[in-house]
Amino acid sequence: MIKLDRVTKQYGTKTAVHELNLDIPSGELFAFLGPNGAGKTTTIKMMCGLLFPTTGRVLIGGHDLRREGDRARQLLSYVPDQPFLYEKLTGREFLQFIADMYGLPRARAAERIAEVIELFELHEFVDDLSERYSHGMRQRTVFASALVHEPRVLIVDEPTVGLDPHSVRRLKDLLRQQANRGTTVFLSSHSLDVVEELADRIAIIEHGRLIACGNLKELRARAAVDGSLEEVFLTLTQHESEPANRLR
Repeated sequence: MIKLDRVTKQYGTKTAVHELNLDIPSGELFAFLGPNGAGKTTTIKMMCGLLFPTTGRVLIGGHDLRREGDRARQLLSYVPDQPFLYEKLTGREFLQFIADMYGLPRARAAERIAEVIELFELHEFVDDLSERYSHGMRQRTVFASALVHEPRVLIVDEPTVGLDPHSVRRLKDLLRQQANRGTTVFLSSHSLDVVEELADRIAIIEHGRLIACGNLKELRARAAVDGSLEEVFLTLTQHESEPANRLR
C-alpha cells in the first residue's frame, strides 16, 4: 500500500534521505523511528506529496505521487505532530469542510461525521469554535477529520504529545483497530513504549539511511540486545553514529 523505491531527497549539497526502500502492505501498523534530524519528517512529507524526491518514487496504493498525486492523496490522511484547525470554525464545520474536500456525497458525509463524533466523543464541544479547544480536544478533532473519508493509509506523526494517559490509551486502541480493519498505519514517534506495544514492524533511520527494519525480535537480533525497544534503538543508533560503522 505504501512503497518507497530508492527514494533520495537532497537540499543543495545536503542529502536528507538516501536511497530509502520501504514496502508496507495493507493492514500493517508500521513504526518509523530515528533521532532528531535523521530524515523522518522529510520522508513523511514525501509520502504525503508535500515534497517530491530528488530521485526515486513514492507510491500510495500503486499511484506514483509525482504523476498521479490526486489519486494517491485521495487514499491517505496525515495527522501532524501539531494539530491544526481553522479557529473560526466549529469542530463540526471543520469535519464538514474535510468531507467536502474529499468529495464525500452529502448523505454519506453526514453519516461519517456522526460516526467520528461518536468515536472520538466530541459531543460536548463539537459545536463550539475550535479556538476554545484544549490540546487534547484539538487532537481528537484532527484525528476525527483524518478518518472521516475512511482512508486506506493513515500517516501519524508524534500523536501522543500533550495527551493524558486516558487519551493515550484511547489513541493506541484506535490505531490498532484501524490496522485490524485493513488500514495501513504509518506511525512516527519518539514514544518507544507505544511503538513497542503496537507496531507490527519497525524501521530505524539514521543520517537519512535505513539502518534496520523488522519486527522487535528481528531488531533485537540485529542489535545483539535482548531487551526493550529503547535498548535496541539506542544500541543501533549509537553504533551507526560511529564513523567506522556507518553504512556507506
